[in-house]
Amino acid sequence: MPVKQLPETLINQIAAGEVIERPASAAKELIENAIDAGATRIEIATAGGGKSLVRITDNGCGMDTADLDLAVRRHCTSKISDTLDEIRTLGFRGEALPSIGSVAKLTITSRRQGDPEGAQVTVAGGRMSPVRPAAANTGTVVEVRDLFFATPARLKFLKSERAEAAAITEMVKRMAIAFPSIRFVLSGPDRSTLELSATGDDQLARIAQILGPEFRDNAIEIDAEREDVSLKGFVGVPTFNRGNSAHQYAFVNGRPVQDKLILSAIRGAYAETVPSGRYPVAVLSIQLDPAFVDVNVHPAKADVRFRDPGLVRGLIVGAIREALAREGSRASTTGGYGLMRAFRTGTDQARAPWHADQSPSRPLAEGRGFSEGPQAAFDSLTVPSGRTDAPDQPEALSPAKNTVSPISFANHRLGAARAQLHENYIVSQTDDGLVIVDQHAAHERLVFEEMRKALDWGRLASQALLIPEIVDLPEEDCDRLMAHARDLDRFGLTIERFGPGAVAVRETPAMLGEIDAAHLVRDLADEIAEWNTAGGLRSKLENVAATMACHGSVRSGRRLRPEEMNALLRQMEATPGSGQCNHGRPTYIELKLSDIERLFGRS
Repeated sequence: MPVKQLPETLINQIAAGEVIERPASAAKELIENAIDAGATRIEIATAGGGKSLVRITDNGCGMDTADLDLAVRRHCTSKISDTLDEIRTLGFRGEALPSIGSVAKLTITSRRQGDPEGAQVTVAGGRMSPVRPAAANTGTVVEVRDLFFATPARLKFLKSERAEAAAITEMVKRMAIAFPSIRFVLSGPDRSTLELSATGDDQLARIAQILGPEFRDNAIEIDAEREDVSLKGFVGVPTFNRGNSAHQYAFVNGRPVQDKLILSAIRGAYAETVPSGRYPVAVLSIQLDPAFVDVNVHPAKADVRFRDPGLVRGLIVGAIREALAREGSRASTTGGYGLMRAFRTGTDQARAPWHADQSPSRPLAEGRGFSEGPQAAFDSLTVPSGRTDAPDQPEALSPAKNTVSPISFANHRLGAARAQLHENYIVSQTDDGLVIVDQHAAHERLVFEEMRKALDWGRLASQALLIPEIVDLPEEDCDRLMAHARDLDRFGLTIERFGPGAVAVRETPAMLGEIDAAHLVRDLADEIAEWNTAGGLRSKLENVAATMACHGSVRSGRRLRPEEMNALLRQMEATPGSGQCNHGRPTYIELKLSDIERLFGRS
């Protein structure tokens, strides 16, 4: 079969298949053009999920007759000249408009400021009509009708109108977060109107418009720089998480991207603080010299390539972990919301529903207090003298009942312990409310942080067992444990091979006190089996620390004296990340006095 030159229309339709995947792709390209044109107000109207209509109206600089004639031709652009090294605009290829025009009915009406009249051009299925005069306001209106009418096979692969409309909404939200100084309005018969007023330089206000007002109460600001690469934005506290990664937004030089490197770095930064199957909320903006990033690697410009990816990943992981260490003792306000909803009766909810904007005050920040190691405060934990058997009806208050703690809560953010409920939950009174603490989850986090800190100084202290404990295990588990015996020894856990199907435990970590060594070793064997072989030594050691911390923590069902409970609270105030345990669950929830009064109708 002879080689032949394809017709221009077919070439454009092939190109459109790469650039315009769905209605949201077309809307994204047109919105980028409006932003590059300096628009401060962008209105998007859709019908049929964008298949029937996508109309973008902006108040940007507009185009004259000559510009319109070139704008719908391939590889015609005003944004680059001779090189791809200094791309500072969202669009740059000159492919979007001719690609859309080759598969849809495209009409562009535009007028420059100061021009007596506007101009209009139409392209339908790749056939362009002459540019003609038209009445128009300053700016540009781009109307796309019957998307993919010229390539009906592509229509079969589109999703339902609702799904396509949702994809456009999500795209507009990402653009809106990236450009808070622009007012966006999204409307149409296939959706509810979404209006996002401009917030100027207040990016957090724009983010709250998208993610809801509760994000403002649970956000930690990020501001870091390394080797001329700057990182700014906001991340949620670990206990403020979601069931998917749709609430993670990343921008590179103002361009919304869904880059695997960035998403992987976010996941790594929250590695031991978010439960499996849950995802942190994050909005990150990276600024760097355009010469150090390649944005021309994906047809939809969704991916980028960094010249030094290790630098960027390290900056993201380090900045987020530093922020979590700085304010990680905060618990998300969602716990307070849930508690309020649980206490409200059906009548109350009907009369005065609980809204997210009626949130409790901003959650706790890191405080100061008890600074000894966590085990020091709990070495003497014993069941108080007297009745030790469990009563038929559990008492509401354990040892602290009828006892007023001598510690003043005025100077402590987590207050003073007043009671222990069901031998697991500590109730603490603060200046303006109360805090409920899960004693096991909280102490587990404290032990983990102490072990991680001790790792920086070398090997953890150990205590030798008078008689080594022999643990029977499958041979493959023994092999895994012995392969990491040197790492385990750094934690003070010394093991030796004892035949083909057993290991001997000779030393255990001193800070854990008395533990079930056999149970710990079996859990570690399971943990090692789950390790990602590509993980670094540090991440593996922290996996070990998390498992050991769980075994060395104050157990649920253990009665604590008032001074022990207060010692736990003081240590939580002084420990980064104490707002959640090693598995990502919250360690405490807070309820403000104003919220309690609202429950009783006193406010």
